[in-house]
Amino acid sequence: MNQLTLSRQNEQVFRVLTESGEHVGNLKLIAGTWKFKAIGHDIGGDIVPGGGPLTHQHNMSFADLDAVVVSGRLLG
Repeated sequence: MNQLTLSRQNEQVFRVLTESGEHVGNLKLIAGTWKFKAIGHDIGGDIVPGGGPLTHQHNMSFADLDAVVVSGRLLG
């Protein structure tokens, strides 16, 4: 993963996607702070909350939705 993109789901949730379009988590607005919620998928394709390739960054907080900053911190 080199760069992540953000895709608006609604005003309080943005999907976090890899360059290939894989959904690896969400940024959720919680109490005025954007929190990263990692997701993965099991063998059957079901969502695994807190899992996936960015599981170690689960619950990382962000002040703003800046895709460059988000990518740098989550992938760094």
